[in-house]
Amino acid sequence: MIIETMAAQGKEPTFCMGDDIPLALLSQKAHMLYDYFKQRFAQVTNPAIDPLREGLVMSLEVNIGKRGNILEVGPENASQVTLSSPVLNEGELESLLKDPQLKAQVLPTFFDIRKGIEGSLDKTLYKLCEAADEAVRNGSQLLVLSDRADELEATRPAIPILLAVAAVHQHLIQNGLRMSASIVADTAQCFSTHQFACLIGYGASAVCPYLALETCRQWRLSSKTVNLMRNGKMPTVTIEQAQTNFCKVRIVMFYILVTDFLKFACNVIESGDILAIKAGLLKILSKMGISLLSSYCGAQIFEIYGLGKEIVDLAFSGSVSKIGGLTFDELARETLSFWVKAFSEDTAKRLENFGFIQFRPGGEYHANNPEMSKLLHKAVREKSESAFSIYQQHLASRPVNVLRDLLEFKSNRAPIPVGKVEPALSIVQRFCTGGMSLGAISRETHEAIAVAMNRLGGKSNSGEGGEDPIRWRPLTDVVDGYSPTLPHLKGLQNGDTATSAIKQVASGRFGVTPTFLANADQLEIKIAQGAKPGEGGQLPGKKVSAYIAKLRNSKPGVPLISPPPHHDIYSIEDLAQLIFDLHQVNPKAKVSVKLVAEAGIGTVASGVAKANADIIQ
Repeated sequence: MIIETMAAQGKEPTFCMGDDIPLALLSQKAHMLYDYFKQRFAQVTNPAIDPLREGLVMSLEVNIGKRGNILEVGPENASQVTLSSPVLNEGELESLLKDPQLKAQVLPTFFDIRKGIEGSLDKTLYKLCEAADEAVRNGSQLLVLSDRADELEATRPAIPILLAVAAVHQHLIQNGLRMSASIVADTAQCFSTHQFACLIGYGASAVCPYLALETCRQWRLSSKTVNLMRNGKMPTVTIEQAQTNFCKVRIVMFYILVTDFLKFACNVIESGDILAIKAGLLKILSKMGISLLSSYCGAQIFEIYGLGKEIVDLAFSGSVSKIGGLTFDELARETLSFWVKAFSEDTAKRLENFGFIQFRPGGEYHANNPEMSKLLHKAVREKSESAFSIYQQHLASRPVNVLRDLLEFKSNRAPIPVGKVEPALSIVQRFCTGGMSLGAISRETHEAIAVAMNRLGGKSNSGEGGEDPIRWRPLTDVVDGYSPTLPHLKGLQNGDTATSAIKQVASGRFGVTPTFLANADQLEIKIAQGAKPGEGGQLPGKKVSAYIAKLRNSKPGVPLISPPPHHDIYSIEDLAQLIFDLHQVNPKAKVSVKLVAEAGIGTVASGVAKANADIIQ
């Protein structure tokens, strides 16, 4: 639990990463608007910042109020309210509303469906934008877009706050008024770092997550939490001690992953200082190579997956959106599907777990689900074609998960005779496994994958973390499928090797030695990876055994976190130097560079090619 580690010990917890649920557009479940946005990140040419080492140059400071011409020096340019953070509590928001200089205007963000849902959302958005326009022209320097109400109505759902903020932001830009006022979101629809980043990235200067704050207070004061502390199942700490620990984390460990904000933030709620969200925002800024929040505000550094042209043109103009998606009416229906649950008696008793993070029966579909695992294990154990056929049928009939699942081969060309097709033995030589480190997966799994790929003639990937030198030599001591060299594996043969043909060089350089590099057929420089783009690898301390620590030249039980950037790669020229050095250490090995596909990747890849990389992945 995040709260236990950070509040009691002042240490950052480390988590596994990756996401195996469908894109929001392809999901059978309703999703919040934020889920249609993916954060962009820096690669090579504009490298990520390492928030562990460079946190002192980063800031979440934000100014509220009218911004004048920066080229004209004058006292009116200093007439702003400076906030140390974009995360506001209710008291801080109230102070801004009472500021006579700002002349704050609160704009409700609800749309009325009593006359039908068709056209209701977009019409309300236009009215909201006109109201914002009028307020700014009348002298307001602060627009507070709020979905807070004394009494909620089933027929007046809240507009997705991201849509409201972005629409007003774009409207003010188009009318030349954006520098005259700041936008603050007062919302119940924000509780994670990604959601804060989306709101800020599309124009909000600050956010007051009032429902998240109230939830935190209720959780902290609940009898369950009190009993856990009383019974010793949760560390007993005062609010002051918790704040001290959190501040320690904030100063030393800007690089933090938050997955359960509601439970984390409650320990600092009385001071109004939600360090988890602040630290999470700093991490997101660092992934893009940005050090100041003011540079991120309104920058729209996102890719959109699943929103239609009419929505993008109105609210998210300028963002990358390669595919179509929801119309305003479809988005209104999806929003309403969440809203109506608040008025259900069932919801009042127990909140629904949608299973977006972890598999839940009846929840969101996960590609790696228990049924799939059972069928695969059965097919492998029984070595049965029929069992494997059932597993294949399960995969073929699974729900659409990613965009490539929508692709089909269509051809009216006659089939090529099998005799003219490239032999399977030569095809499998191009097979490569993913880069999974020893520690992320078990020793048995890591070595079994390497043996299997070497038998096929393909290539396994060591992942970051080094490799045991004993695996580089062919086995000569196998008896009845067992070898004392690799005693935990069975089915071995003399001549087998457990070496990974591809040796990975990651930013942490754990286990990277001259002999490690010399025993590779291919050397892979990992710039980024899809499971955690813009971030370094993380291995929790409980996984760092004495064996793994030895391979990584570390100590058992110590969490191992690789920084987001390579500290010797800040340009294509730096990358070219590393590629050259690796070729000198192992002239026979090809050098590959691992990137992550995103908008504009072609430009980065062309630079990598000029750096003399043999392979670009």
